Amino acid sequence: MPNSNQERSNRNSQKGDDPSQLEDWRGVTLSRIRNLIKQADPDVVEEQKWSKPTNPEGVPVWSHGGMICTGEIYKSHVKVTFAKGASLKDPSHLFNSSLEGNARRAIDIREGEEIDSEAFKALIRAAVALNGDSVRRK
Repeated sequence: MPNSNQERSNRNSQKGDDPSQLEDWRGVTLSRIRNLIKQADPDVVEEQKWSKPTNPEGVPVWSHGGMICTGEIYKSHVKVTFAKGASLKDPSHLFNSSLEGNARRAIDIREGEEIDSEAFKALIRAAVALNGDSVRRK
């Protein structure tokens, strides 16, 4: 019998049930982000959360030992928000949004922009490691 993650994954793979299935640059960008996250951490769990009338499918949320990041589609950009981004080193300066807070950091990707794949995967791995450190301290 499939578990809820498998069922969710099966639902999300159907066209129209996933924001990354948008047939424009935003859907392509979110799909690329999803692939990079899975490459960086094959054990990552993806869930759809926070559905609302304007976004009935919700927001993809990736976690491993705690939340890593979310992926949101806006009219002019795709936003990848790291829950504990302020605690991560970002030597490649990918974070370009939500820089003022004490916890979150985000990457806004606009049409035509490319993200440094290796630097992004390093951020994902660092976020997973930070989650593991948090779990061990409890």
